[in-house]
Amino acid sequence: MNRSKQAGMGIKAIVLLLIGLPLASVHSAEAQQSGKVPRIGILISASPSIASRRIQAFRQGLRELGYVEGKNIAFEYRYGEGRPDTLPERVAELIHLQVDLLVTDTSNATQAAKNATQTIPVVFTTANDPVGDGQVASLAKPGGNLTGFSILALDLNGKRLELLKEAFPQITRVAFLPITGEAIGENRFKEAEIAAQGLRLRLQPLRVKGADDLESAFDAAKRSGAEAVLAHPSTFVATNRARIIELAAKHRLPVIFGGAEAAEAGGLMSYGPDIVDNYRRAAVYVDKILKGTKPADLPVQQPMKFEFVINLKTAKAIGLTIPPNVLARADKVIR
Repeated sequence: MNRSKQAGMGIKAIVLLLIGLPLASVHSAEAQQSGKVPRIGILISASPSIASRRIQAFRQGLRELGYVEGKNIAFEYRYGEGRPDTLPERVAELIHLQVDLLVTDTSNATQAAKNATQTIPVVFTTANDPVGDGQVASLAKPGGNLTGFSILALDLNGKRLELLKEAFPQITRVAFLPITGEAIGENRFKEAEIAAQGLRLRLQPLRVKGADDLESAFDAAKRSGAEAVLAHPSTFVATNRARIIELAAKHRLPVIFGGAEAAEAGGLMSYGPDIVDNYRRAAVYVDKILKGTKPADLPVQQPMKFEFVINLKTAKAIGLTIPPNVLARADKVIR
């Protein structure tokens, strides 16, 4: 009898062990899943060449936090190549790859990500006006699955116009580039127009549908009496920067851009946040989210570094003189 009980208990133990094996396999798989290498989807509105320096700063920021590509983090890249209409498709590709987090650059890329997912965390790096554009509820409490870094586009166009007026006191009419038919661009023009009125400047929109329209737009601006150009930070401006600089020189029109990269590439002047620094700081938010912090609990950050850059070589080449007091205000003068 005892032997029978012992045999029965042995059989029961074997059965329980066999039943438990699949459960153990499931738990093991779940453990592997929880320890998987997180995959970051990076959605860029422009081309790889334009974004390379910024992405390098982002990846360097992650390296400083202990992330090693292929070991404990992986990246997937998609580029809009200056065409906002392609961004929904690009972000859909990233979501299909089951990325754990999305990093976006411009307002257009951020909006595409917002439209595509309400669950995958999104960290934006260069949003113009995330509250006004409806991408977050507020800067302090963004809510939802988006947070990141703004470039204060609303406030800074007024500052750029002020610097133009200080450098060239005689100007009364400034062309605004670009107006491409997008609602975001139209809104930025209206906001800049208010700032222009306070400086007694008339703001003139340069309406373009694409790069092929730039030459005719500059011709029209010159004929109508524009004496300077405000190149609002946008994917279009970044993508067509070289052509804009070339046409500005041809028409001898002073242009102020939104980022130092443009002045370093031959643009006359630039004023704006250090966007590369925004990307470096974005790595901190990615790290926090991967460790469990919700995007809704991370306030949208404002830029910490601003740069006013003057390219004196460009000024001399097109016969413009920058007053000494304006040169003295520059953080960097390219001679």
